[in-house]
Amino acid sequence: MIRLIVLIFFVFFNNNLYAEKNIMILELKYGKVTIELFPDVAPNHVKRFKELASSNKYNGVVFHRVIDGFMAQTGDVKFGNSLNPDFNLDLVGTGGSSLPDLKAEFSNLPHERGTLSMARSTSPDSANSQFFICFKPAPFLDRQYTVFGKVTDGMEFIDMIKRGEGQNGSVTNPDIIISLK
Repeated sequence: MIRLIVLIFFVFFNNNLYAEKNIMILELKYGKVTIELFPDVAPNHVKRFKELASSNKYNGVVFHRVIDGFMAQTGDVKFGNSLNPDFNLDLVGTGGSSLPDLKAEFSNLPHERGTLSMARSTSPDSANSQFFICFKPAPFLDRQYTVFGKVTDGMEFIDMIKRGEGQNGSVTNPDIIISLK
């Protein structure tokens, strides 16, 4: 009986440790957002996201494209980091990291409110560092972009991100990622 209790505790404890490793905290000026990552669905995208976050590449990066009723895009660590000398609001959205682009990891997970998905160019295998968070369901993106996580708490703070203008949703004086851990 004691062995069974120890085994249950060990399995539960290890599962909690594993789960905690796939939880990220996105800090905005409005508050903290909890994100659950899906390494079983998109292992390479999760690995890249964690790698860039652990090296503080996302800290100071702007939300350069925000379309009301659709999504908020960020993650251009080359031109979009407001803390770096290369910051250029005219080029933000065209850059990525110095790491190679990722091969698509499409799945059947839907793009629903709170979904994190990797941004890319027209090539399915061009995701690098940029990502977006959906404000509302966007089923037209399903199986076209790699879903790698979801907001589990603090979506109200995502809803407060400054919206862009025009069809492209370009943002002047954009909100930033304070930290992503």
